[in-house]
Order: sequence, then structure tokens, then C-alpha cells
Amino acid sequence: MPTSYTFSLISAATEQKSGGSFAVTLLFMAAIGGAMYFLMIRPQRRRLKESQSLQREISEGDEVITNSGMYGFVNALDGDTVWLEIAEGTEIRVARNSLLRRINPTIEPAGGAIIDDAQDPEVQ
Repeated sequence: MPTSYTFSLISAATEQKSGGSFAVTLLFMAAIGGAMYFLMIRPQRRRLKESQSLQREISEGDEVITNSGMYGFVNALDGDTVWLEIAEGTEIRVARNSLLRRINPTIEPAGGAIIDDAQDPEVQ
């Protein structure tokens, strides 16, 4: 028996008719798209909004951490530039969008009194 004839018999025996419809495929693709939105795009947008909010609300005297891991106190704001004091008498200039988060912000509980995180025993 020739080899090509054998392969054609095997492929004919194992070949199955595809019974899936276009609607099932479309539904599957929509589910993958929805999962990508909720797992990738939505969290990225949330982080972007938080970052933009921090950049708008930052003020002199705030302790911040940069994307590179440097801690410092904001001494001056100049447009897109922030001057950080990283040690006594040592200032560096960084881009405002390189600020990652504010450290120890003051929080105002429902009672109205302002509490500093460092003084709050529940935080530690």
C-alpha cells in the first residue's frame, strides 16, 4: 500500500465535521475581550487616575517616594519639576510624574479630628 494512500485513509477516519457556529466563536471572543478589559485595561486606568490625582494634590512639606525608590520631602514645586530634600541640606530635582505616592498623609476620621498615621496606634 502506498504511503500517501495510508495517510489519506487515516486522515479520513479521524476527520470530524465542525459543528460549531459563528455565534459561539463570537461569544467566546467577546468573553476574552471582556476578561482583558477587567484584568488589564481597567486597573491600569485606575492607577493612572490615582497618579494624576497625587501629582495635582502634592504640596510643599509632603513626604513622598519616587518611582526609583527615593524618599524625600517636597521643598518646592515648579511646574513639572519638584525639588525634594532627601537628606539634610541635600536637594534633588525630579519630574513631578516620577512621584509614586505620598508617605504618612494626615487622615481625617468621621469625628473630625486630624490624626497622623505615625501617631495612630491602630496603623502599627
